[in-house]
Amino acid sequence: HVRLVESGGGSVQPGGSLKLSCKISGDTENHCVGWFRQAPGKQREGVAALYIHGSKYYSDSVRGRFSISQTAAKDTVFLDMNNLKPEDTAMYFCAYELAPCNGLYPTDFSERGQGTQVTVSP
Repeated sequence: HVRLVESGGGSVQPGGSLKLSCKISGDTENHCVGWFRQAPGKQREGVAALYIHGSKYYSDSVRGRFSISQTAAKDTVFLDMNNLKPEDTAMYFCAYELAPCNGLYPTDFSERGQGTQVTVSP
């Protein structure tokens, strides 16, 4: 069974940056990874995904500002968030799905972590 542990959330002013990390343990298979967020009163939103063979997905709301990557060992996933806006405020969750998973929306991945809070305010 895979375990996902997020870190790196916090409070930042608009225009600032944060880097989220997700440590993956218990994984021995080909997989896809991603991030989704949940804000109070809003729909869950998939923001980024990294598929097998390296293709990536970004939501329109974060494309050009956020970047997903992983270590060569594929045991840690990162979400670099730049030019943060108040509307980026949410709980951010790391998500994981075993192959076949290419093209799946990150909110449809079967495993997720406990989340890390990101708050963007003046």
